[in-house]
Amino acid sequence: QVQLVESGGGLVQAGGSLRLSCTASGRSFSRNVMGWFRQAPGKEREFVAARSWVGDSTFYADSVKGRFTISRDYAKSTVYLRMNSLKPEDTAVYYCAARRDFLSQITRNVDDYDYWGQGTQVTVSS
Repeated sequence: QVQLVESGGGLVQAGGSLRLSCTASGRSFSRNVMGWFRQAPGKEREFVAARSWVGDSTFYADSVKGRFTISRDYAKSTVYLRMNSLKPEDTAVYYCAARRDFLSQITRNVDDYDYWGQGTQVTVSS
């Protein structure tokens, strides 16, 4: 059974930092795209960042570019999201996601991701 388990969310003041972790189990994702999405109350789930094994390439939403960094520890089957200079508008439930097919491309489309974690709450106070 495939599982993605997030951790690291919490309450932080504006300007602060958090690091989210997502550990995969049940199969290897070492050759798959893994990424992060978020969903604020009353809004649709939106793409945040993703990282591909192919060329170790990364892609970020414009709203987080320069502030967030996605990284992976392939040995630990873990993907991280380092979030700096947090803003109140970053408040959301953050979800880890993975694409099923090997060597698939990075995409920002929610429907292209096959596996999801349960989410972790990030709250940024002003």
